[in-house]
Amino acid sequence: MSFYRLLILVLSISMLVNCGQNKSGSSAKINPDGFERIRYNNPEATADLGVGLWAWPLPMDYDEDGDFDLVVSCRDVPFNGLWFFENTSGKSFPVFEPPVRIGDALKDIQISYVRGNPRLLQPGKELLNFKKSIDKNPKELFPGDTFHKLHNKIRFNQWKYVDYEGDGDLDIIVGIQDGEDYGWDNAYNDQGVWTNGPLHGFVYLIENVNGNYELRNKILAGDQPIDVYGAPSPNFDDFDQDGDLDIICGEFIDKFTWFENTGSRENPKYAAGRYLENEAGIITMDLEMIIPVSLDWDKDGDIDMIVGDEDGRVAFLENTGSVKDGMPVFNTPRYFQQKPEYLKFGALVTPFSTDWDDDGDEDLICGNSAGYIGFIENIDGGNPPSWAPPVYLKANDEIIRQQAGDNGSIQGPCEAKWGYTTLSVADWNNDGLKDIITNDIWGKILWYQNIGAKGKPTLSPAKPVRVRWEDKVPNPEWNWWEPEQNMLATQWRTTPTAIDWNRDGLMDLVVLDHEGYLSYFERFDSGSELMLKPGRRIFYSDPGQYNRKNMIIDSAAGSLRLNTDLYGKSGRRKLAFGDWDSDGDTDIVLNSMNAALMKNTGERNGFVEMKLIGDVSDQKLAGHTTSPTLVDWDGNGKPDLLLGAEDGHFYYLKNR
Repeated sequence: MSFYRLLILVLSISMLVNCGQNKSGSSAKINPDGFERIRYNNPEATADLGVGLWAWPLPMDYDEDGDFDLVVSCRDVPFNGLWFFENTSGKSFPVFEPPVRIGDALKDIQISYVRGNPRLLQPGKELLNFKKSIDKNPKELFPGDTFHKLHNKIRFNQWKYVDYEGDGDLDIIVGIQDGEDYGWDNAYNDQGVWTNGPLHGFVYLIENVNGNYELRNKILAGDQPIDVYGAPSPNFDDFDQDGDLDIICGEFIDKFTWFENTGSRENPKYAAGRYLENEAGIITMDLEMIIPVSLDWDKDGDIDMIVGDEDGRVAFLENTGSVKDGMPVFNTPRYFQQKPEYLKFGALVTPFSTDWDDDGDEDLICGNSAGYIGFIENIDGGNPPSWAPPVYLKANDEIIRQQAGDNGSIQGPCEAKWGYTTLSVADWNNDGLKDIITNDIWGKILWYQNIGAKGKPTLSPAKPVRVRWEDKVPNPEWNWWEPEQNMLATQWRTTPTAIDWNRDGLMDLVVLDHEGYLSYFERFDSGSELMLKPGRRIFYSDPGQYNRKNMIIDSAAGSLRLNTDLYGKSGRRKLAFGDWDSDGDTDIVLNSMNAALMKNTGERNGFVEMKLIGDVSDQKLAGHTTSPTLVDWDGNGKPDLLLGAEDGHFYYLKNR
């Protein structure tokens, strides 16, 4: 370990957040009964480099040893921070060291290279002496709220230095995402066409005029203001090596737009934008909310890009040095690797503990925000276990990825590449093999049949879970699409739990219904196939017992309604079932700021009374949500709790 890294480790101990944050956002006190972030316990493993939700990369030689390291800002809960990944090999595609927290996350942070030196800007200011003082020594440049006066709904406000017209001084380029036309929620017509406008991504010039900054207008390309699909992250560099500054912008989804400078270094003029492409087609990132940064990363004389993704990963987009049809040619993005300290699977990970490979220990089958389903193998059965890196599961030899596409998310087409898979594992068709039952961003309950053999699972393509409805198929009232006959369409992003609730040997399903009530769908044999009966709201509670955000008891019927919100705020409820208190019945653990226990207090006439006990800890592990599953790694017969968090990591709580 380098002296510099050792020094950072020593200085950062007080800031390192191992188990999340408390309600006020400050570091939670270490509690022997609190959650523990799960380690790989596998020194031979390498994994995708990643922080929590949403990576803002700041590539620089942070430890001043002659090679490029990565500093990444992540405003996530619970993995909030400014993280240093050390490059110890000096290679352009190294296996980085595990991250070290060097400070708090920085909002809208951007890095610019001026005569080879990194400069760090936030809206309206430059952060001086960044390596020593992070954001404690700002220099005011121009009013930081300038663009909030011009736009009503800003999400990205990205400031960078550039000598725009080659006159020797530093101007400022600003990328702005304006979401006013988009609106964000519930704007599809009956044909699934988005009726609001697009996200806008504008690029402004603030010119340095004799040492004073003056706001100019939006920068034009093809005689029109640059307007990419949100999140512009503008980069001004000589990408095609012809002596002037071109522009490459990112966007909210996954592509890069190239604007060629057809003027000169001193009098730039930009052609209309084109998507970057190579021989494989248009270049795309794996996920969304991309943050590209330009620099000569591999020091071969051309300008590359380092790109952050929504799930915390960071990729290298290498400039080949070739130009084709007036456009620089970049290789397909490669995601950096690291020595993993903590187990991680994307973002908003949704684990389910099961012995997937039938070798006698508990593995993890997980969904995530990108829509993948991953298998994380327990390789030693220890307590805690050692883990293999996640493997994407396939069906018919194709990687499973459930995504929204253009109209699958109630929050609009900008969420096209998200999937939000959440799942359970059970022998759904009674053939002795474990299958996977999923819900996702669409709210369609599907299952993947295991057509392999015991110990060698193989999945077939997804099929709908079938219900014998008595009348019209129910559907959330805001869905633009109508479900097919016998389909189960419910609220999005909520766990479908396969469980033999009535203990008749057939797997039933417990899940939120289309109106947010926790419902029991009983399985029966129709003669030709196993089907579900329409859901019954058998779970209830005292209407006056509690009134909790997104967890309201229906005052008339007493039925347990776990989300009363509409549209994009609907669903989102993650569930785990098991006998938490060892009293012989089935309790429910559900997502909260960490996880909340609902105790089963008895069953009468087929109805089950549930009592909310409350959060199992005072630690804040949820930004958007957590996702619980029950584990028994110590083999004592009592369930312990494993949470998947927004940061893609896993958090363990011993059942006391």
